Amino acid sequence: MVAQAPSGKKPLPDMMTSIRIDKSGQVEIVDQLLLPHSVVWIPISTPEEAFEAIKSMKIRGAPAIASLAALSLKSSLSSASLTNEFSSTTDAAQWVKEKCDYLQSSRPTAVNLSEAMNRIRQYLNTTITEKDTKESVIDNVREICQDVHEEDLERNMQMGKLGADWLFAKRGGKKDKLKVVTVCNTGSLATSGYGTAIGVITALYEHDQLDTAYYAQTTPYHQGSRLTSLELTTLEIPSCMICDTMLGSLFQHEDIDGVIVGADRVVKNGDTANKIGTYQAAVLAQRHNIPFMVIAPVTTIDLSLETGKEIHIEQRPSIEATQVRGLNTETGKLSVVRITPEGVGEGDKPWQRVYNPSFDVTPAELISCVVTEKGVAERKDGEKSIDVSSIC
Repeated sequence: MVAQAPSGKKPLPDMMTSIRIDKSGQVEIVDQLLLPHSVVWIPISTPEEAFEAIKSMKIRGAPAIASLAALSLKSSLSSASLTNEFSSTTDAAQWVKEKCDYLQSSRPTAVNLSEAMNRIRQYLNTTITEKDTKESVIDNVREICQDVHEEDLERNMQMGKLGADWLFAKRGGKKDKLKVVTVCNTGSLATSGYGTAIGVITALYEHDQLDTAYYAQTTPYHQGSRLTSLELTTLEIPSCMICDTMLGSLFQHEDIDGVIVGADRVVKNGDTANKIGTYQAAVLAQRHNIPFMVIAPVTTIDLSLETGKEIHIEQRPSIEATQVRGLNTETGKLSVVRITPEGVGEGDKPWQRVYNPSFDVTPAELISCVVTEKGVAERKDGEKSIDVSSIC
């Protein structure tokens, strides 16, 4: 799995990727539910196939699911049999709008997906004229879809540099190398390449400024222990896995220089929705006076929401917290095992309930800075919000 740079540029060596496109234009995703023990590529040709892959978390990561949604639209619109069914420009535009609505409903918390679909809607609602043919409209939508995918890698590399420079300037005065912590998976498996928070870690490593990257397992889906571990070991970056409950102990016993996380949605005041467990990491980081950084592209910023209280938090199926998939060391095959008593998460008794939100919201007052490809917005001392509009 090698990440291809945009527009046929030189490939990034030794880096994982969540999406690949072959010479014929076929889009494929790696089934992340099976990683790291099995690499299975799944062809995606329609919005329906993309929806299922996103909803089931075969692909995850806010930038990656936006890319896949857009690419699935492009693939469908490349089918002559489909486009021939459109009787007019209006007919084609209506079909695209309906598919945008459908795809956006697959993961409601991740704003990158809605931003990508809104770009397409904006073109359809404001740019089309009477002179446009259905063929020209389809071509323009396909171009927008490709742009959504290609823009991601370049901005990730810029964020990596900005974030690494900021943290090293903040903490590197007396140290040559830094110790950092991250949660979930924010590397090339969650994006189109390089990553957001992992991009900062990679940039530090590339400039010989990294001592160790600690990464939390991030249960119940184990994005850290399955995916971040795979990326960091592939890149041979000095790293150490910790259980989610070990963050406090780590902060007590190691001189940690920064906590670096990604985001699924950053709202106007800087409040940030990210993978469950981010909030507790931020609380502990503030207790230990450790800088807490959010790394996210401009497409993740949502200025339409004033505070994090307005963010819709997706609730995942109980089974995801009661069962775990892994490699059976005796048979050498993948297995799914239950880790709770039978009935937990399945029955309707008061003692069988499971609380399983996919995300939590970290208040801006716990965040040191938000980094996008356009700059770094710091929280001023004593302030409880961050002006993220300055980096949009």
